Amino acid sequence: MKKMPTRDDILGWISDNPTKTSKRDIARAFGIKGQARIDLKRILKELEAEGALSKRKKTYREKDGLPPVTVCRVRGADADGDLFMEPAQWEGDGPAPSILFIEKKGDPALAEGDRALCRLAKVSGEDHAYEARLIRRIGSGPDKVLGLFKASSEGGRITPIDKGSDREWRVHAGDTHGALDGELVEAEQSGPRSRMGLPQARIVGRLGDPSAARAVSLIAIHQHQIPDEFPVDVIAEAEAAEPVGLDKREDLRDLPLVTIDPSDARDHDDACYAHSDDDPKNKGGHVVWVAIADVVHYVRPGSKLDVEARKRGNSTYFPDRVVPMLPEALSGDLCSLHEGVERACIAVRMVLDRDGNKLSHRFVRGLMNSPAALNYEEVQAGQDGRANEKVAPLMEPVIAPLYRAYEALKSARERRQPLELDLPERKIILDDDGKVTSVAYRDRLDAHKLIEEFMVLANVAAAETLQDKKMPLLYRVHEEPAPEKLDALRELAAGSGFNLAKGQVLQTRHLNRLLAQAEGTEHAELMNISALRSMTQAYYAPENFGHFGLALRNYAHFTSPIRRYADLIVHRALVAGHKWGPDGLDAGAIEGLKETGEHISTTERRSAVAERDTTDRYLASYLADRVGTEVEGRVSGVVSFGLFVKLDGTGADGLVPVKTIGREYFVHDRDAQTLRGEKTGLVLGLGQRVLVRLADATPMTGGLTLELLEVEGRKMPQSPGGSKSYGGGRRKLVKHRSKGSKLRKKAARRK
Repeated sequence: MKKMPTRDDILGWISDNPTKTSKRDIARAFGIKGQARIDLKRILKELEAEGALSKRKKTYREKDGLPPVTVCRVRGADADGDLFMEPAQWEGDGPAPSILFIEKKGDPALAEGDRALCRLAKVSGEDHAYEARLIRRIGSGPDKVLGLFKASSEGGRITPIDKGSDREWRVHAGDTHGALDGELVEAEQSGPRSRMGLPQARIVGRLGDPSAARAVSLIAIHQHQIPDEFPVDVIAEAEAAEPVGLDKREDLRDLPLVTIDPSDARDHDDACYAHSDDDPKNKGGHVVWVAIADVVHYVRPGSKLDVEARKRGNSTYFPDRVVPMLPEALSGDLCSLHEGVERACIAVRMVLDRDGNKLSHRFVRGLMNSPAALNYEEVQAGQDGRANEKVAPLMEPVIAPLYRAYEALKSARERRQPLELDLPERKIILDDDGKVTSVAYRDRLDAHKLIEEFMVLANVAAAETLQDKKMPLLYRVHEEPAPEKLDALRELAAGSGFNLAKGQVLQTRHLNRLLAQAEGTEHAELMNISALRSMTQAYYAPENFGHFGLALRNYAHFTSPIRRYADLIVHRALVAGHKWGPDGLDAGAIEGLKETGEHISTTERRSAVAERDTTDRYLASYLADRVGTEVEGRVSGVVSFGLFVKLDGTGADGLVPVKTIGREYFVHDRDAQTLRGEKTGLVLGLGQRVLVRLADATPMTGGLTLELLEVEGRKMPQSPGGSKSYGGGRRKLVKHRSKGSKLRKKAARRK
């Protein structure tokens, strides 16, 4: 036997030979045999106990080190566009080492959350510990689950909070992350999926008591992976920003540009002012100014703020909180057009004729000072003759001219005929403890419509200006409805006694005629919901396909750069097109416009789903105390497994499971969107008025289960010979069909 190696010899060997670190490899390298292996085992255990080595399965490696080939997870890109990774599994004492991904030609594109098998090389003198080269892309990260943890002696189980998930996940004792029984937890899949048994999960985060105040929106934030904490360097960059002086900006401080927002608004990114046009050639015309916070001055292309803003894509709004796109130092301060302070802005001056047609416009980069921050309700009250002390002095010089310009724009809108859907917006009212006290519908005031019309006009002006300057931009695109969806809407309209034009190019005015036919009837809500469902989803793209819903050929988002990254792109394009400074749209951003449009369209949909889920959970919480009560509603959806009913009063959607309807089998007609009873012939379809009993409300998932009592004022019929238990007829029918199938197979074999 060779001489027993020293501890330093063993550590040196493991460092130089990271792929050969089992006890057998080490013994073979030093020629250790027989009883001497016991001494080697002792030395290795001592090194492990001292923290010099870590043992994983039957191999040893440097403490807090990584093997040369390992699975990595993409963490994201930095301000310079470099892609960084982290080990998919880390068992060291400190934070996981940072890994820089070195891309080579032909490598597939990797996105945040993707996993890849990589070859690692340790580096020194850098802000990262390893450099990685791709061996193969594995795909996205393991399945994630958010749910309630039920502790047990073997570890525990997780019950997912998703409405459609009824399968639990098993957690081994070593993977609980210290979670307590009843806690809300985040976990990820820890083993391969199997057809047999429960899937395995490893808890990676504890979110605490699910019944705690404000937990509802927290669930949505984690479930949809919405970034809700800003990195320290992003916050530092925002807090280092300083107010802007006049410099080369146009001085707009004498213009009474007022902000008009909801009373609970957290930021103010737009202001407006209007006056009569004194040009004798434009008798009865108007001049409208719309000023928007100059966010791009603070969020420079490629900065840490910019990278984080693009990652988020937009702000997300919940009843109890906002997850902003930008840190508070900007969104709530320097980029917010507060009353009585100087703020940087990009403004557009638009000239309208007496009929609301835009004759001309021009953009300026300016400095403004808003004389007043107003809310919709007090502005409308002032217009209606009930001005408060704040609004009264502004009525003649500011408020009245805004309404006169709006009246002209209304005329232009009526000629253009954008889609006029009547779908009231719900408002969840919470108390200080985060409990729902009431559910109301927001009033739709002329003050709301006034601001909307001004913003639409400014957005059109931005798109037209950038087109004229041949500057790339991101359009807000809304394409025409798909033919099959229009056919379904036509059939539904015909069944309700209405008509939707056919055989011509569909325009929004045709849909408006349909909605006008239904207005004031019991089918009004159904027609509005169905028309909305027939629409395609709007998105962002560098190609212009028009905006069908607004009946506009050129449309881009310019008016909300505090909360939408798309608007930042448009602002930068305006800066570059007017040569206002170095903070305009650069070549790299132009090249990536398509990808950016796809990304922020995805983040927008993510926020919409998270906001809707949160509303559902709050409504389920509000209705949980009303289980057993009878509520009227209308059938809003028909699927093979039941009916969705929109409840009067709250607008909440609940499910009537098909197995609880009557005592027969129901046939689902997807095209007609109906369920038809095979024995009674009862037809259940969209728009029917129903009376239901609230059978169950689950705040954790937002699910409502309903029991159908009456349809169009008639009690549910009893089918002849049905089982006493709900759904018995359905189960018998399925069983009978199965038996008939077996008999047919036997007959075929005999032949």
